[in-house]
Amino acid sequence: MMLTPGQPMPTLKGEFLSGKKAVLPDAGKGKVALYLIGFSYDSRYAVEAWAERYKKDLAQNPNMTFFEVPIIGGMGMLGKPFIDSGMRRGTPQKFHENVLTVYGGAGSLRKAFSAKNDKNAVIVLCDREGLAQWFWEGAMDEAKYMEMKAVADRLLSK
Repeated sequence: MMLTPGQPMPTLKGEFLSGKKAVLPDAGKGKVALYLIGFSYDSRYAVEAWAERYKKDLAQNPNMTFFEVPIIGGMGMLGKPFIDSGMRRGTPQKFHENVLTVYGGAGSLRKAFSAKNDKNAVIVLCDREGLAQWFWEGAMDEAKYMEMKAVADRLLSK
């Protein structure tokens, strides 16, 4: 089942790079939020490309936020200290509370987001209440980005 507009964003529990525990979509409530979710090491390229594109023209809006969400399952969970410190080093400190790492539950979350290819990013745009309003799975694509941005602009104008 694919996430459709109006459905609640699946709950993601983890830790920001700052070390603070958090739950999504709760941490994004009150703002229009873009979730960039990855299920593999390879998906980071798609997630990072979406994040960079977002930062160019939407990050300045105080009524909008974004979250990069690597979901790490299986043996990757054993590398948590190394993975976290590597991500901390590679992420500017001002974005440490925009990266929420989720350890465990990858299989059920893959189903919840209808993820078909682990190399893709799963992109979800939620309204201020945490309800999904736009969903897509794939690499950064300018046409899809503009489609998402049009929905974000509409949500921000409410």
